[in-house]
Amino acid sequence: MPKVYRGEGDVNQSPLRQAWNERLSDETTHILKEDEHYFLHQSLSTPCLDVIDRAEGSAFYNIEGKRYLDFHGNAVHQIGFQHPRVIEAMKQQLDTLSFSTRRYTNCAAIALAKRLTELAPDPLNKSLFAPGATSAIGMALKLARIATGKHKTVSMWESFHGASMDALSVGGEAHFRRQIGPLLPGAIHVPPIQNYRPNWEGAGLDDRQLASHIEYLFQQDSDIGAFVMETVRNTDVQLPSHVFMKKIRALCTEYDVKLIFDETAIGMGRTGRWFAFEHYDIVPDMVVLGKGLGGAVYPMAALLVDGSLDVAKDTSLGHYTHEKSPLGATAALTMIDVIQEEQLLEQLPLLEQKMKERLVDWKQRYSLIGDIRHIGFLFAVELVTDRTTKEKATDAAEAVMYHCLDHGLSFKVSKGNVLQICPPLNLSHEDLNEALNILESAIEDVQLREENTYAKS
Repeated sequence: MPKVYRGEGDVNQSPLRQAWNERLSDETTHILKEDEHYFLHQSLSTPCLDVIDRAEGSAFYNIEGKRYLDFHGNAVHQIGFQHPRVIEAMKQQLDTLSFSTRRYTNCAAIALAKRLTELAPDPLNKSLFAPGATSAIGMALKLARIATGKHKTVSMWESFHGASMDALSVGGEAHFRRQIGPLLPGAIHVPPIQNYRPNWEGAGLDDRQLASHIEYLFQQDSDIGAFVMETVRNTDVQLPSHVFMKKIRALCTEYDVKLIFDETAIGMGRTGRWFAFEHYDIVPDMVVLGKGLGGAVYPMAALLVDGSLDVAKDTSLGHYTHEKSPLGATAALTMIDVIQEEQLLEQLPLLEQKMKERLVDWKQRYSLIGDIRHIGFLFAVELVTDRTTKEKATDAAEAVMYHCLDHGLSFKVSKGNVLQICPPLNLSHEDLNEALNILESAIEDVQLREENTYAKS
């Protein structure tokens, strides 16, 4: 039997996936076969799970009208799908200016750059926009080289910063680096945060060991010009300690290494604040935003930097065709308006606490749950076969996912055994209760079946 690779999402080669495919209708199967025929096959994507016909709020619907609560949403749905304010604003923008020719500007793009400056702490007051955050990472890497005259980077294994060759080079996920061959020279990697932390609740000696290792690299190699990390590891919700983050900020300042935070999936309110780094009372030299920035409508990303780094006037960091998209800027501005005017960040702690209480209760009742981690509306439920050994319950995680899909709840599985839960910030209490009931039923069902299987053996 061929090896089944488990990556950052569903496993599209497994027996459970085959069983799922067999339950699909003839019409859906026909459309999926067409999709397979015309698109290149790749893990985590083609072949696809289902066919989406429409979306609204916290849910999408397939062509037969089945409703899925989307607790994944590719982290773009801070304000849900098809928010009427965003759709209307973009319709109005389409009537006047749908595209801004490069070397010219437009009022929507300027307004967004100004708005981001107002949201961010000083001295983050200069921006560049791009069609995607992978491109924004590339711009950040180029700017770090130009500003410091140093080409090497330090980043973490298991991190994800995009799928282009430069982003893969600083990224550390084996799944995306497999079969690719040589990447960008000078990309140094250190172990990820979770390998150094016995639990997620506080700082410990292991955090200091990691910081000491990074300091040693900075001391020994004067060609290191950038340190790149996800402020919070998105896919399995790994939270660095305050001690670690403050130490890294101090080290980067001391050794003239530009601190680049990748907040593609966790910025714009996902963690309960506009920027995840605000939880740590530090400010990076650069921060990358994307995904939710486009209001779940338009691909939009931004590189927001310390104004003193405006030093690349004789070259082109981005120069993308859709660099100052009036449509993308309009979507982003309206998304920000919605979060502020509907007071979503002020209301989020109540939803967050409600979800946390349910999950903590489950951990006491279901031995399948080894750990729960969260910040804002980003949760990880880690499934294990044994809490002492912490062996990954990969088969159980996949079974839980398909049970939930059958009952109308979509999320993604990370690291093979982590249920990553990422709901919209404007989720209703009714939808939250429905989703949690589905998830608990799945965990209870899978644990019971595993216990019965063990008893029979």
